[in-house]
Amino acid sequence: MPELEGIYTIWLREMKRFFRYRSRIVTSVVTPLLWLIIFGTGLGAAVRFGGVSGGYRAFIYPGIIGQTILFTSIFSGVSVIIDRQYGFLKEILVAPVSRQAIVIGKALGISTASMIQAAILLLLSFIVGVTMSPACFAVSMVIALIISMGLGGLGLVIAAFTDSMEGFNLIMSFIVLPIFLLSGALFPITGLPAWLQGAVYINPLTYAVDALRFTILRESVLPLGLNLAVITFFAVVSVSAAAFLFSRKEQNLM
Repeated sequence: MPELEGIYTIWLREMKRFFRYRSRIVTSVVTPLLWLIIFGTGLGAAVRFGGVSGGYRAFIYPGIIGQTILFTSIFSGVSVIIDRQYGFLKEILVAPVSRQAIVIGKALGISTASMIQAAILLLLSFIVGVTMSPACFAVSMVIALIISMGLGGLGLVIAAFTDSMEGFNLIMSFIVLPIFLLSGALFPITGLPAWLQGAVYINPLTYAVDALRFTILRESVLPLGLNLAVITFFAVVSVSAAAFLFSRKEQNLM
């Protein structure tokens, strides 16, 4: 019970922090919509894209949802650095709660924030001419939960090695953009050069975007079961690695 209470308390704190900054919620929704409307319409008019009903905007719609989850999940890892700098981290480290529970609580808080933003975008599917059924919405939210846990764990892993927000943001700039661009969010992943296709298939976000594309558009390259298996494995590994590294790093600082 103390472990569950600790996880809940840390999750609740992350949620209060998320809703306190309402501008962050607005920005995280407006930016993807700009990608869909401006980038999707502009590039969609410049290239012929007949592979998906609804055109290019419908094709990138699942990818933009994946982008939102990616940015929110990984950049939320900066909260660990803020907590460390202001001393809050030391306070929770002396509490009778394991390091694993702390990491799980933070990862759940990060994933919940990502899911809220993904849910808003899913409810706005009519903008790109996509019909969102309750079953489609439910499955998409499950996919969002799994990949956001994995990406949130990745953000916590990076935060465990970084002591400043400047260093964290610098590392993120070299990780987030390649993950997004190599996920198949903006272009089909079939027919690519061998070296580029290899980079695409080692990217965990590729499998999440492909799973979302199958769920929303009934179009995918890989089987849904394989996509779910890969992102679930990634989530377990990244959260476990974050708990291990976080425990070692913070124990040395105590």
